[in-house]
Amino acid sequence: MTADREFSHRLLQTVTAVAAAITLVAAVYAARGALMLVYISALISMGFSPVVSLIQHPGHGGRTRVPRTLAILAIYVVIVSAVVLLGLMVVPALVAQAESLWANVPMMFDELQRFLIRHHLMVRRITLQEAVQSAPAGTGGNAMSTVLLAVSGVLGGAFGVVTVLILSFYFLIEAESLFTYVVRFVPDGSRARVNAAARGSVRKVSAWLGAQVLLAGVMGTVAAIGLGLLGEPYFFVVALIAAVGETIPMVGPIIGGVVAVGVASTTSPKLAVEVGLLFLALHQLEANVLVPKIMEKRVGVSPVAVIIALLVGGEIFGLVGAILAVPTAAILAVFIEEFSSHPDALA
Repeated sequence: MTADREFSHRLLQTVTAVAAAITLVAAVYAARGALMLVYISALISMGFSPVVSLIQHPGHGGRTRVPRTLAILAIYVVIVSAVVLLGLMVVPALVAQAESLWANVPMMFDELQRFLIRHHLMVRRITLQEAVQSAPAGTGGNAMSTVLLAVSGVLGGAFGVVTVLILSFYFLIEAESLFTYVVRFVPDGSRARVNAAARGSVRKVSAWLGAQVLLAGVMGTVAAIGLGLLGEPYFFVVALIAAVGETIPMVGPIIGGVVAVGVASTTSPKLAVEVGLLFLALHQLEANVLVPKIMEKRVGVSPVAVIIALLVGGEIFGLVGAILAVPTAAILAVFIEEFSSHPDALA
């Protein structure tokens, strides 16, 4: 009887543990969108944490000359001011060019068709309305559903941005207390290693965030100047796409170049070739100068790790996963290096 009760007790424990694990996995999967916002907020707070500490400027005896909340607000004010200033400089021309681009879409569509027919890549011309109507289901055949989907996406994106900003703010304020609480669950022998790995991760993420902003700014500015000098129509819009695309590993710069060449081809083949050569030069500048000097040296993630992280992150979370692949790989690399050099720390 005692053996039967013990077996039943162990069986109940096993079933309960398995059920709890399945429930936890299901809950995490169901809340994956919210958890992704939390993770993005944590990465942003890690990226700005060194800047906050620098603004606080610790004085003698461990005191800080600027309260942490005020230092964080100062960063937010600087970022918002920079965005507003950039908007005042760029948005008027950007809006004008975007409106002109939208008005000229039918003409550009006809030009593209003539090019394809001339090179025997298309049999007959179709109207823009026919192209929209013949689009696969879910890609724009229903105008009302497309508009509603676009509005929903914009509202969801705005909500996500606001959520990330608020969470990042509170993460920055409560960073020390949150980390202290989490470390309580780590064995005593491993806490020093976890502290060292956490500090290294913050440095890596901060370097990655700064590198992303620098790369996007450099590529967007150079693209705008180059395209403007070449006479590219809507060069502000194209340069903005190139800058945003710079934050998307591997495929982002290609998308920016394809868009630029496509827009230039509506003007003349010569301009398309010139724009293509410009983006080829920009890609070489990025791949051989900017990325090696900024990303690899500051973030310190090997190309093999980057490729694997991009494949896994993109497969699991799509575009967002690909963007966050490099900082995630950097964090994992720091922890693996810290504990692999001292395997007994996990005991």
